[in-house]
Amino acid sequence: MTRRSLAHLFLMPLALLFVAPLVWMALTAFMPDADINTYPPKLWPEHFTLDGFRRIFTEDDYPLWLANTVIVAGSAVLGHVVLCSLAGYGFARIEFRARGVAFAAVMATIMVPTQVLMIPTFLLFKNMGLIDTLGAAIVPWLASAFGVFLMRQFFLSLPKELEEAAVIDGCSRLGVFFRVVLPLARPALATLVVFTLLGAWNDLIWPLIAISSESGYTLQLGLATFAGARHTEWSALMAGNVIAVLPLVLAFILAQRHFVATMSFSGLKG
Repeated sequence: MTRRSLAHLFLMPLALLFVAPLVWMALTAFMPDADINTYPPKLWPEHFTLDGFRRIFTEDDYPLWLANTVIVAGSAVLGHVVLCSLAGYGFARIEFRARGVAFAAVMATIMVPTQVLMIPTFLLFKNMGLIDTLGAAIVPWLASAFGVFLMRQFFLSLPKELEEAAVIDGCSRLGVFFRVVLPLARPALATLVVFTLLGAWNDLIWPLIAISSESGYTLQLGLATFAGARHTEWSALMAGNVIAVLPLVLAFILAQRHFVATMSFSGLKG
């Protein structure tokens, strides 16, 4: 038996262990409340029903929460792709005074816990008039130090000769970036998109602090209202979670082949 086969023998049960909660969640979404609340709990629904999905789309603001989350996550992805790429390319290729100090300062922000920044950020956004608006959930996700680091490491791995040839052909610095460098950075961009999408889509703590109106709820914040102190609407909650998880699963499946390329090129292995 080869080493790869032994690795698969170990990884397959581990994969099933991680997949089992997702399968249980999907099955619970199609169960009636009577089956969900029985003891011992049933792993397979006796009668499949769409009551949970019907409930979230007809009696709640779930479509609005879903639209808000799409706006927040889409803005986060667009902001990271544009801003982190430009900043990463600047740190990788453009020579300027104190470049190393500036990059170290950006990287130092990674070590600051998010919880420490919440109160200053809240006060800043309050003075800007962004509290209780969708903008409060969008602005913190427009860029990140990790995104800058990831793109910089990838750009450093690209040969400079390609850029020099483009300059000889008459391209400007921005022309080189958009026409030569950025198309080659698709693996890193795909990885950055998935990480950003996961973070922005699943964010709960900051929207919970910054948004109080139900019309501005994001998906995770809205789903939290399904769980009450005395009663939890499990069928609606699981149906909402199934719909919330699907875009993330699809994004990971579409971008997973780029992860290995990104990690090998950007020096993030190990």
